[in-house]
Amino acid sequence: MTIKTTHEAKPLGGRLLTWPVLLLAPFVALCGLMIVKRLFMGIGAVSDLNGGYPWGLWIAFDLLVGTGLACGGWALAWTVYVFNRGEYHPLVRPALLASLFGYALGGLSITIDLGRYWNLPYILLPGQFNTSSVLFETAVCMTVYIGVMTLEFAPATLERLGWHVSLKRLNSIMFFIIGLGALLPMMHQSSMGSLMIVAGNKVHPLWQSYEMLPLFSLLTAFIMGFSMVVFEGSLVQAGLRGAGGSETSLFYRLTRIINIFLILFIALRFGELLFRHKTAYLWHLDRYALSFWCEILLMLLPLIIFNLKVSRHDARLLFTGALCMILGAVLWRMDYSLLAFDPGNGYHYFPTASEILISVGFLAMEVCAYILLIRLLPVLPAHIVVHNHHQTEVDHESAHHH
Repeated sequence: MTIKTTHEAKPLGGRLLTWPVLLLAPFVALCGLMIVKRLFMGIGAVSDLNGGYPWGLWIAFDLLVGTGLACGGWALAWTVYVFNRGEYHPLVRPALLASLFGYALGGLSITIDLGRYWNLPYILLPGQFNTSSVLFETAVCMTVYIGVMTLEFAPATLERLGWHVSLKRLNSIMFFIIGLGALLPMMHQSSMGSLMIVAGNKVHPLWQSYEMLPLFSLLTAFIMGFSMVVFEGSLVQAGLRGAGGSETSLFYRLTRIINIFLILFIALRFGELLFRHKTAYLWHLDRYALSFWCEILLMLLPLIIFNLKVSRHDARLLFTGALCMILGAVLWRMDYSLLAFDPGNGYHYFPTASEILISVGFLAMEVCAYILLIRLLPVLPAHIVVHNHHQTEVDHESAHHH
């Protein structure tokens, strides 16, 4: 008996209130209470932000890291639709769902981080546009991209509701939507790297680069996107399905693409330091040099893991490699935006318990919503069991109970 993956998607089925949902629900509730407190009592009531640190955990982690981790749908869109690698099509819908949640929660983090959040609608008024601001381009692109992903995911909702739309008509519309979805993150992910260029010498030289920050940000978006596809897929197979699928072979083939981005990022990282004569900072016994080498090590480990023959059929090794990539890229984004930033003048910042609870709550929201929707909507690829050349669909709910 063998299990194959088809391009058809079906709901996973099973109980909705599983132990992960019940475990994370209190964090979601606490997050909601902290957001209400912030909106009515001011940002100072829940955060440690100050004149030297105008943004902190909510921007560095929830936005920059959160949207980077949400790039799985975008990375696969380039792979499947631009480079015509159709074998990865079964992975697109799960990645798209995770991307939609990641970007939506990233947008929410911007809303609660704004001091005067009631002025947010001005960004939509043409007379108020500040087109010279990197933040304007980032905000507009993210807003449009969330709408694009909602439209891209619409077929899954329509299928669940039983609304049958003409495939030919749908494809003619989706062609434009997918093209726009592939373009927009290229713009705002690179702009997120440009955000800290204006900080100048306040960002440590190991990360400050007036030429390369946008490119590094774009490369880490691809790395985080692909790694989350492997990471989430491995968790779903091990924790929800209870049975292995042929996606493991897809993940392994995907690592060949991932290797290119890892090698490119590491080579350009060292190349920039050599070209700008900043290599002396690598040997300082301080937290900055340590953070740099941790980033490089976490990026190098997947290159070793993915090139082991045994990893071809071992989902655990693929999971470990994906986790290393995530941690390496997350550390780079946290470093350039917050940990390697020093405004001087005696300013200090450390996130309060409320800030941490809001960030943890955002993650809990995403995980709970993802689990619930893959059980209710046709998101995960259906499995086919092959018995003596006869194919029979595996019922997802039955697979879950086994």
